[in-house]
Amino acid sequence: MSKKLFIGSSLFSKEQKGSVEFQISNLTSRVLKLTDHLEWHNKDYSSQRGLWKILGKRKRLLSYLSQTNLISYENLLNKLNIRKLKSR
Repeated sequence: MSKKLFIGSSLFSKEQKGSVEFQISNLTSRVLKLTDHLEWHNKDYSSQRGLWKILGKRKRLLSYLSQTNLISYENLLNKLNIRKLKSR
């Protein structure tokens, strides 16, 4: 596992543990962990479903953050190296 799995704890202070940014970074670390697991166990459909649920929740939180605080949204995308949401 060469990927950085535990991103969230080092980027945020104790006061920010409930913030949207922390939740997104926590979900991102879980996504990285699950994708690494699914590379070895590609027929683990329960883990695939869990990954889809986590991705959906992260997408909703990213959408909320982009609507409320665009600067924080862009900073978080740069820190976590994830793509922007598709605009409709």
